[in-house]
Amino acid sequence: MKSKRVWVALAVAAVAAGGGASTVLATTSTGLATTTVATASVPPLQIRSFFRQPQTWPPTWPSSFWSALLQTHGITDLYVVDNVLAPGGTTGWHTHAGPSVIIVKSGTVTNYRAEARHCAGVDYPAGTAFVDAGGNDVHELKNNGTVPAETVAIQFIPHGQPRKTDLPQVPPGCQP
Repeated sequence: MKSKRVWVALAVAAVAAGGGASTVLATTSTGLATTTVATASVPPLQIRSFFRQPQTWPPTWPSSFWSALLQTHGITDLYVVDNVLAPGGTTGWHTHAGPSVIIVKSGTVTNYRAEARHCAGVDYPAGTAFVDAGGNDVHELKNNGTVPAETVAIQFIPHGQPRKTDLPQVPPGCQP
C-alpha cells in the first residue's frame, strides 16, 4: 500500500512539473535575421550640441531651439545593426545594457514593453523611429504584418557587455 502511495505521489509530481514547465515560455527569436553592419569602441563621450534657428527681422519670440546631450563614462561599444523580421517574426523578450535608437526602414514593428501596462505594444511603421532606453527596459519586437519589416538600430553598449541579452522566460503579466 505504501509503494502505491509513492507511485501516486511521483505521478502527481511529474504531472505538476510538466504543467509548470508548459507555462515557462521560451523567448528565443523566430523569423529574425540580424546583420551587424558596423561596430567600434570609443572612449568616454561628452557631446553637447544645440541649434537655434537664425533670427528673422523683426525678431520672433520664441525663437527655435534644439539641444542634445550624450555623455558616457568608460569605453562604449557602438553597433549599427540591421534586423529583418519575417511576417509573424519576433525578437523574443530581451534587454540591452545601453540605449538604442531604432529606425524602421520598411514594414511595421510592434514594440512590446514589460514596463507598459499589460505589456502593451506600440506600432512603428516605416519612416518612424523610437528609443530603447536599455538597462532595465525589457521588450520584444514583433512583426504582426504580412510583409517583412526591417529596422536599423544604433546601439551604445558599455564596453565588454553583450549587445543583447535574451530572457529565459516571458516577463510576468506578459503571457499571451
